[in-house]
Formats: sequence, C-alpha cells, structure tokens
Amino acid sequence: MNFAWAKPAGVAVIAALALAACGRSDNGSSADAEAAKKAAQEFLIENSKAEGVTSLPSGLQYKIVTSGPADGKSPDSNDLVSVHYEGTLTDGTVFDSSFGRGSPAVFAPDQVVKGWTEALQLMRKGDEWYLYVPPELGYGENQAGPIPANSVLVFRLQVLDVADVPGGHKGGTAANG
Repeated sequence: MNFAWAKPAGVAVIAALALAACGRSDNGSSADAEAAKKAAQEFLIENSKAEGVTSLPSGLQYKIVTSGPADGKSPDSNDLVSVHYEGTLTDGTVFDSSFGRGSPAVFAPDQVVKGWTEALQLMRKGDEWYLYVPPELGYGENQAGPIPANSVLVFRLQVLDVADVPGGHKGGTAANG
C-alpha cells in the first residue's frame, strides 16, 4: 500500500491530538455537569428512535449516509486511516472540521476517543456515517477545548483510505480519550 498520503497529514493530526489533550480541564460545577449528563442521556434516548439510527451495546449510535464497496478494507486498532470529518455539539455548534480545513486527517483508530475507535473498526473505506458519541465514549466529565463536559459528540465521518500496519487487533478497548 502507498503510504504517501499519510506523511504530510500525519504531523498535523499528531499536533492536533496533542493540543486537544492539553485543552482538557475539569468541569467547574457539579450541578452543570449533572445537568449536561442528563441532557446527553435524553438526547441519546430520543436519537435512538430516529429513522436509520443504530445503537450499539456500548452506547455509540450511528447512521449510515453512504456505504463503500462491500469488499472495502476495515481498519483494525492500529492501521492508519485517512478521514474527513466534522464534529459538532448536539446544538449544531461546529468544534472541528477537516472538511473546513480542506485537508483530511490521518491517524490510527487507537489514537482517538473510544467512540471513534469503535466506529472506525466497523466502517470500510468509502463509508460515510454520522456518529453520536455518548460522553463516556468521548471526553466524559472533562472539558476538551470548546467541548463542554458530558457532551454528546456528533460527527460526520468519511473513511477515505485505510493502510495496513502490522500488529493491530479489532476492538475498542485500546482507545485514548
């Protein structure tokens, strides 16, 4: 496989992941945190009833926008993936977008939040999904930059390419986040 697409984007993604980790902080108010947790639960309950939404045992929800080829490659936990994505809060506030930057992101599924790790290993090259990531599979009780504590994260995620890296495994337990 040609990894040429991974080199320039890889540095940018590593920098972005490092900055996101630095932006984490504890939530200032336990009342706010509890209200946000309740709002997240209510959103996910209602969203699970929406047409086309699949709920997984972990709490992750997704909706398929486009399916790639049936024989498309699915990454394991440490393969490199090239993706386009846009992340929003449930109110539609965009907090990050590779589409907006005009440059896809490259990383291994085990380098992102647990919800992405799980979803990416179910997706194939060419798939585009909406992900609804519950707080416990995202940043949980931590604020991450512009993302408040206990937030449901909504992503439009498109898998552009998958590059095999030896030594991975299927499963969502190795994620950082």
